[in-house]
Amino acid sequence: MAVVKRVLCREQLRRVPRQFSWVDHRLVRDRYICGRSAEALALYLFLVTVCDAEGLSYYSDESISRLLPLDATALSRARQELIAAQLIAYQRPLYQVLALGECSLGTRPRRAGGHSGPEARRAAAEPLAIGQILSAMTRRDES
Repeated sequence: MAVVKRVLCREQLRRVPRQFSWVDHRLVRDRYICGRSAEALALYLFLVTVCDAEGLSYYSDESISRLLPLDATALSRARQELIAAQLIAYQRPLYQVLALGECSLGTRPRRAGGHSGPEARRAAAEPLAIGQILSAMTRRDES
């Protein structure tokens, strides 16, 4: 049976806000959120909410820790996790929420702890041969 979508509360119907803030649905569809800690996801949602049109925010660690349930150590770990996943850039005092890359077979973001150095980023940007795609599909089906 197909679910029929209908508005449940018309009085509080969500509208796109005038400010820039939004969350890209590719976070789920392209699995950017897979393997991320709850702390990293909370920080990412916070940064997406407060950033400007260029993805920039300059909230201090102290302010973020007051607004999110993260102490200095947890905030640092969450920030490093998002940097490793190429979701944000950070150069104190600036955070930048990065554009999500174009994902295709074999180029999905790596889970936390994966390789994310210049070689991995360069390899992810290169097109794949059809043989590589079919090979990746075969390996995925076998696992």
